[in-house]
Amino acid sequence: MRSVEDQQIKVTAAAVAPRPVRVAISEAQGLLCAEDVVTERPLPGFDQAAIDGYAVRSVDVSGAGVDVLDDDGDPVEITLPVVGEVAAGSRQPIRLQPRQTVRVDTGAPLPTLADAVLPVEYTDAGRARIAVYEAVQSGDYVRRAGDDVQSGDVAVRAGTIIGAAQVGLLAAVGRDKVLVHPRPRLSVISIGEELIDIDRTPGPGQVYDVNSYALAAAARDAGADVNRVGIVSADPERLRDVVEGQLVRSEVVVIAGGVGGWASEQIRGALTGLGELEIARVAMHPGSVQGFGRLGRDEVPTFLLPSNPVGALVVFEVMVRPLIRIALGRRHPMRRIVRARTIMPITSVEGRRGYLRAQLMRDEQTAEYLVQPLGVNGSAHLLSTLAEANSLIVVDPEITEVRTGDEVRVAFLAQRG
Repeated sequence: MRSVEDQQIKVTAAAVAPRPVRVAISEAQGLLCAEDVVTERPLPGFDQAAIDGYAVRSVDVSGAGVDVLDDDGDPVEITLPVVGEVAAGSRQPIRLQPRQTVRVDTGAPLPTLADAVLPVEYTDAGRARIAVYEAVQSGDYVRRAGDDVQSGDVAVRAGTIIGAAQVGLLAAVGRDKVLVHPRPRLSVISIGEELIDIDRTPGPGQVYDVNSYALAAAARDAGADVNRVGIVSADPERLRDVVEGQLVRSEVVVIAGGVGGWASEQIRGALTGLGELEIARVAMHPGSVQGFGRLGRDEVPTFLLPSNPVGALVVFEVMVRPLIRIALGRRHPMRRIVRARTIMPITSVEGRRGYLRAQLMRDEQTAEYLVQPLGVNGSAHLLSTLAEANSLIVVDPEITEVRTGDEVRVAFLAQRG
């Protein structure tokens, strides 16, 4: 029996990363940047007002708010004439003269000679002339040219996951397209004479095709561009034609159904000539029996997963998902692992690494992670418990019994919003 680590090494070595492509920044979210985006101009591109207020020379208002008396012993009042107004987007240059002010909107270009913006609340908000109640220093409430990014700076680095902030920064520096690692294309096929699609009513002995929908969703969650082929006949000629067609258009192919016994031999026989699809027993549960090979001219990684949806999804999580993440260029393809204490006992299969569905929570008082196993007492095949799970308890092969309160490793699954 092959270890989980050995099977993962075999699988991930076959990861095929699509060539980087240049896409519109609106299409780049969630993808890995494949270039250092060097800015050609500073951001901001000019000195601008950071708030609504009055552009001033700081020296002209330096005495405001200070108990300064004139020769007669009266408080000195600073007033400035308002000689204009500059709106955001204005292209009309204005030169500020000494002891003058110009009203400015947020984002408006700063008049020549102005070195600060006086907030409205520091004044009496006059239109033709303002009384100044508080001083500002040079640079106050001003966004200087290049404060954010200087010309020649790297705005977004290669290897950065492009999120909302990166999209905004790319737009701010004038980039409409960016080079990214694209999503690997993945095709999902279900095989089984008992299967029908969900738009039909099951007859005697028939069940809905769960796997193609569930595995397609898991692949999208992992970051793949998914083509759900759906149900395909086990007829050798038909199956070969469909798989061969998907190998041309995919970086990964996933087939669910008939992984053991005569059914798997039938599938392997149908795919003879496309490459070797090895059926292996891997020291894990569920999903011990699984198939993997590199098929077609391009040696596309191809998986044969169990027909049971729970087993199929667990094998996908452990084997297929890391391959997708590597193909996306992610440095850390595995799920985050935390340590948690169990709130009930667990049994696991001797000699196999257990991946047991669970609900991970946190103690409000101690902030300690606690984990409750799901799908116990003979219900390991039930899909409903996997739907409730937000994690997988990982039990090492040599452990068969975990007591209440014991510490275990827990892999986070995708969080539900």
